[in-house]
Amino acid sequence: MIKQLAHVCIHAKDLEETEAFYCGILKCSLGFEFFRGETRMGFYIQLGNQSFLEFFSGEPGEVGNIRHLALEVEDMDVLIQRLREHGVEVGEKKRGADHSWQIWCKDPNGVDIEFHQYTPESLQLRGGRCEVNW
Repeated sequence: MIKQLAHVCIHAKDLEETEAFYCGILKCSLGFEFFRGETRMGFYIQLGNQSFLEFFSGEPGEVGNIRHLALEVEDMDVLIQRLREHGVEVGEKKRGADHSWQIWCKDPNGVDIEFHQYTPESLQLRGGRCEVNW
């Protein structure tokens, strides 16, 4: 059912410094960037096999700075049914600004989990600019 890790979202104090570390020092590739108008809000770092680290500008929270865990799935509708059959409260299925299907739920420890199903238009597969309105 689960295909692979889609991404882990982390708040970054300094986006440029973070990009320099991951792309410059560690030689990872920049996947795509998030913008609100002309303001760069964040970016994806590609880890291979369509797995990413997602960084957004903001103050880190608790130890680890992880905002949520995202998992890529093969069939979102089958997953939704399975989660609901097991009594898990699932958010509404929607197509995100990155053109991927997504739903959200919490694990038993309260960790937010975002499930992604990529589409042919998904920026995770094509790259590009993601315009956000949140």
